[in-house]
Amino acid sequence: MALWVAVAAPTALAASSGATQTAGNHEPVVLVFGDSVSAGYGIRVEQGWVNLLAQKITQLGYGFKVINASVSGETTAGGLGRLPHALDVQHPAILILELGGNDGLRSLPLETTRDNLDKMIQLARAQGAKVLLVGMRMPPNYGERYTSGFQNMYTDLAQQNKLPLVPFLLEKVALIPALMQADGIHPTESAEPLLLDTVWPKLEPLLGPRKP
Repeated sequence: MALWVAVAAPTALAASSGATQTAGNHEPVVLVFGDSVSAGYGIRVEQGWVNLLAQKITQLGYGFKVINASVSGETTAGGLGRLPHALDVQHPAILILELGGNDGLRSLPLETTRDNLDKMIQLARAQGAKVLLVGMRMPPNYGERYTSGFQNMYTDLAQQNKLPLVPFLLEKVALIPALMQADGIHPTESAEPLLLDTVWPKLEPLLGPRKP
């Protein structure tokens, strides 16, 4: 079941279960399509980096609406299944694609994950959306071959498709215990502004000029 959250500064407007909130007719959409890290697992949704992004876009006058279509536990296979409907409903100008972490945690084949991500990129582009690819990394206990291959997967996809890339969403927080929840996977509320700081330099050029 798809769950949409339309986030608008200064508050987040959560859709009721099973409901769909579409963007306004005159506001281009930034669609965030990710997993629990973008869905705000374990924190107040209004403090998540996606809601902070919506606030920043509004404050700077870029004129976009941010829609959060992230789902906790989502794999790339699940995302690929959901994306066509999300694109048809939201018609995003920009897709922030943040998936793959749950594939890695389950040690799913990298070839399958890569293929799913590539298909999502092509689907978004076919509808005219710009794509920002957001990568994750695996802990070292998954072995050098898998962790290196997982990291390189995002780099290769970005180069192949000429996409902007955030190599690692948790770059500024992953190795700081105080900024991670007890599970060691999800960031705390205090870490969320740093996630936004990691994404923003790659996203801002896609937004175009600010509104007068």
